[in-house]
Amino acid sequence: MNLLLEPGDTAASVSQALAPRAELLGAHVTLEVQGDTDPGALESALAAVRAAGGTPGRVRAPRVTVTGPAPDPEEGSARTVILPHGVRAGFRGEYRGSVVILGDVNPGAEIVAGGDVIVMGALRGVVHAGYGGHAEAIVWARPIASAQIRIGDAVARAPEGSGLGNMKRLEGNEGAELARLQDGVIVIEGHR
Repeated sequence: MNLLLEPGDTAASVSQALAPRAELLGAHVTLEVQGDTDPGALESALAAVRAAGGTPGRVRAPRVTVTGPAPDPEEGSARTVILPHGVRAGFRGEYRGSVVILGDVNPGAEIVAGGDVIVMGALRGVVHAGYGGHAEAIVWARPIASAQIRIGDAVARAPEGSGLGNMKRLEGNEGAELARLQDGVIVIEGHR
């Protein structure tokens, strides 16, 4: 089954459209996302597929492939979620597992994940990777320009105007950057 999500779709309209078609969602489902689709619409579509026995699979931009059925529906709830676009100010996303954002995280947006946070663009919003004390989580972005990053229970804030705060920035940061915990301090280093 192919499912197309367009910029005008909302979480409510997707839920309403998929409710009478639940029996079709347990098979192989391809989600195609066009333009600046509402993140709630994508979450609603993924929730409907999971409820029918599917689990998130691989991604081919701009397509998200979902396969099913899953051996354990609870297991799928902590898998990696892929947002096929950047997020704007006012967006708050909470994820049990890792999240991959195929765009920028703009100032005023907040991402909270139990696992890693991977941003294919610039990270300027607030991020908490490893929510729940998972100190091995990482944050990766191109570049990391956030006012606040959390990893596990550690917090690093950049005071106004400095861009660094109590974040330790290692040499060689010209593009992609990786933030991780090292001896209780969030360290940001250049990464290829």
